[in-house]
Amino acid sequence: MDAFSSFFDSRPGTRWNYDSLKNFRQISPIVQSHLKRVYLTLCCALVASAFGAYLHLLWNIGGLLTTFCLLGSMIWMLSSPPYEQKKRVSLLLLSAVLEGASVGPVIKLGIDNDPRIVITAFIGTAVAFVCFSVAAMLARRREYLYLGGLLSSGVSMLLWLHLASSIFGGSAAVFKFELYFGLLVFVGYMVVDTQEIIEKAHNGDMDYVKHALTLFTDFVAVFVRILIIMLKNASEKGEKKKKRRRQS
Repeated sequence: MDAFSSFFDSRPGTRWNYDSLKNFRQISPIVQSHLKRVYLTLCCALVASAFGAYLHLLWNIGGLLTTFCLLGSMIWMLSSPPYEQKKRVSLLLLSAVLEGASVGPVIKLGIDNDPRIVITAFIGTAVAFVCFSVAAMLARRREYLYLGGLLSSGVSMLLWLHLASSIFGGSAAVFKFELYFGLLVFVGYMVVDTQEIIEKAHNGDMDYVKHALTLFTDFVAVFVRILIIMLKNASEKGEKKKKRRRQS
């Protein structure tokens, strides 16, 4: 029985609770403590990212410069030794601020269109993140790690498709496929990366800053795609309403 069926089993009694606890016992107390630090750091990074988006709304700083600075700060953080925790946490928060500023133009577009779209996209991303992370924790160890190769192939396919579209021009159908397929790929990474972090922690890798960065990039990738999909749907609905008004 997989994680989803054991977790959502609706038969009488408390079997799903017992099965869930049984699966959680596979995670040692040390690893559980590590996961708490990872998710706490992730929450701080998300707050910093929101601050970066706010800075873009104030001063319009998001763009290529913040993207290049983001890459530089991430490389600097990953190349720093693990024992320099304060420095690495500071670089992670700086990367989060720059990430928020970099995606600020999309967020500003959503706020100008309808602020509820941005809120709904964030809540939807948070719900998906929690659900798939819990599913990865409840599943048997290493159960979803085999998906990593498929997801890597999916990312490569997206990169080549994006490159071909930028050179030869892409249609609306290709852009739509990139959005939905990319969303599927990065949702899959939420599950795979969670299990990979658990496995690394079991093997002694307690680098919670690096692990938080991994989950943070997954979260932002899913959020941006959900936001763009919602903006596209809202735009299509607006165009349909305008056509109906013209016809009437």
